[in-house]
Amino acid sequence: MKEKLNILLLGSGGRESALAWKIAQSARLGNLYVAPGNAGTAQWNIPVAPTDFEAVKAEVEARCIDMIVVGPEQPLVDGIYDYFAQEMPAVKVIGPSKAAARLEGSKEFAKEFMARNVIPTARFMSVTEDTLDEGLHFLEALQPPYVLKADGLAAGKGVIILDSLADAKDTLSEMLGGMFGNASATVVIEEYLSGLECSVFVLTDGEHYKILPVAKDYKRIGDGDTGPNTGGMGSVSPVPFADEEFMEKVRSRIVEPTLAGLRRENLTYKGFIFLGLMNKGGEPYVIEYNVRMGDPETQSVMPRIGADILELFEGVAEGTLNLKPMTADRRAVASVVLVSGGYPGSYEKGKAISGLEDVASDDGTIVFHAGTKEGPDGMTLTSGGRVLAVTAYGDDIPAAVAAARRGADKITFEGAYHRSDIGSDLIALLPKD
Repeated sequence: MKEKLNILLLGSGGRESALAWKIAQSARLGNLYVAPGNAGTAQWNIPVAPTDFEAVKAEVEARCIDMIVVGPEQPLVDGIYDYFAQEMPAVKVIGPSKAAARLEGSKEFAKEFMARNVIPTARFMSVTEDTLDEGLHFLEALQPPYVLKADGLAAGKGVIILDSLADAKDTLSEMLGGMFGNASATVVIEEYLSGLECSVFVLTDGEHYKILPVAKDYKRIGDGDTGPNTGGMGSVSPVPFADEEFMEKVRSRIVEPTLAGLRRENLTYKGFIFLGLMNKGGEPYVIEYNVRMGDPETQSVMPRIGADILELFEGVAEGTLNLKPMTADRRAVASVVLVSGGYPGSYEKGKAISGLEDVASDDGTIVFHAGTKEGPDGMTLTSGGRVLAVTAYGDDIPAAVAAARRGADKITFEGAYHRSDIGSDLIALLPKD
């Protein structure tokens, strides 16, 4: 590839804000464009939908793009890698092929892939309307709580966990009946695994890989992990229990068998693999695969990567990732997400945000935008449920968490809410003085 790279980053959330921040630091960067972006990436934004491949291609041609970095899952599941491999093979896409993206696009495919490749995961059964009776019997054989997953993409809402067997049976029928449209025409019933979760991100060229800094995210809306699930209320990196012994198990039992399985099944993969893991008594189990970086984990992971991200991406594209150095910043990073009042239910948009300039001046604190837009008067306005992520470094997890909370407290908009206990569970694991 040429010395300077023109990059098109697809997406509009907090993940893309963090990726843009990291890409902008690269010595290899020529021009950066973000499609469609948000108020935090305004200087790079172009108004193109990531799933409109023809429109993306037109921008790639017009702006002499060398590489496309795909943030969200939908373009990958729809086949953007294959589209450009066919239409413009000189343009490199960071992301898997359509066939490989089924690891996220189909829960059934992912679970069967794990079974074929002997990757530790929970017991499961795939159910359709035709096999509903078998699914009901399988539920009866499990201990509560009961996990039901829509097979297809359901905007992050397709996983339901229920304590009552009767409720689980009713919900299974409702899901198969169209609760999530075609996404739940097949439902995966899963054995519930209890333990501590973490997110492991792997960057791979299909042969070689780098394990990025490990993070933990917080899905529920309320303090103490209460209330409904969200897209994520915050994240912390590193994770104390993801020590050398645990990560060696992750490498040998999960990462390497996953990559070997992809190669064996001729599934082209050049990009990020997200491993949602459960630590059950010191043993790692895969809860789910994603085929891209997570949000809000990216906001805590990117600041800890000690490498030029475009050098790593070039290694991915060219199959030379093993030749690219990467370290992890020794400092901890925490991210606190501010959300709109009412989220994850209904909420109002267009609220003016104040205090951003107060946080930006704090040393070591970064504000990543998610659901924001620029107003006509230059004000930054809310435009989504998850609005901002305040990310901070610290010498340890307590210091990073405290700094992120301080930053979050300085930002205000009508109905603004954030959790006050992000990282508390990890702090409780740390040795006491």
